[in-house]
Amino acid sequence: MSIASALGLTVDDAIVLQNSNKLAVRLLPCEVLARVAPLAQQVAQFEVELAQRLAETESPVAALEPRVEPRVYERDGFVITLWTYYEPVTPPEVSPADYANALERLHAGMRKLDVTTPHFTDRVAEAQQLVASRDQTPALADADRELLSSTLRSIRRTIADRGAAEQLLHGEPHPGNVLSTKNGPLFIDLETCCRGPVEFDLAHVPEAVIEHYPDVDQELLGECRGLVLAMVAAWRWDAGDQFPNGQRAARELVSTLRKGPPWRSMF
Repeated sequence: MSIASALGLTVDDAIVLQNSNKLAVRLLPCEVLARVAPLAQQVAQFEVELAQRLAETESPVAALEPRVEPRVYERDGFVITLWTYYEPVTPPEVSPADYANALERLHAGMRKLDVTTPHFTDRVAEAQQLVASRDQTPALADADRELLSSTLRSIRRTIADRGAAEQLLHGEPHPGNVLSTKNGPLFIDLETCCRGPVEFDLAHVPEAVIEHYPDVDQELLGECRGLVLAMVAAWRWDAGDQFPNGQRAARELVSTLRKGPPWRSMF
């Protein structure tokens, strides 16, 4: 609130919209969305720059707040970025066809950009490191640790061996990162962007959306779904994870993995 006020925005109140590993706050009455994250975890500058470049391609992404300088602000060990606040619309759910169309447009816009990003296997490696560290995942049982470790290792290798075409991806385009607005669906949370096959992104979307996305490699999609299941399970077992009911979700994910393929979308 103090940062927004110092920038000339009128701020009398703040409403928490989301509180997990990051904080999303609606500032009133200026109607700004502030995203807050610990300084040590931040890739906020990358997200700001990518949002600006994607906006230039007319990709369906949430816009930065136009009344202030598009940059990262720091305060008391946290980083803050300021975004346009979008009023909820009715119905709040995005139709599968609109969801698929927006994701296809996002992928098309991303293909126009030449930016340095992690590879999706870098994100897999981070999950593998979590699983391998008993200090970071102390509540993870030995049998489940072995299952996650072998799943991450084997599916990562299988996908890499396919040699599928790769491009810039959102990284986590699940329903929680799609806003339904009067301007249509808009994607948020660009900090997870990486390079990889589009099926890695599609592994994060509901089943019904896949039916409207063209030219999907269904076999590769299935492998990516198994990989995403294992990655998300690893993150939920992280002792520092603040996702609500995280360990319960982690147990359910491990149980799903143990049943084996075919895996359906977890979102």
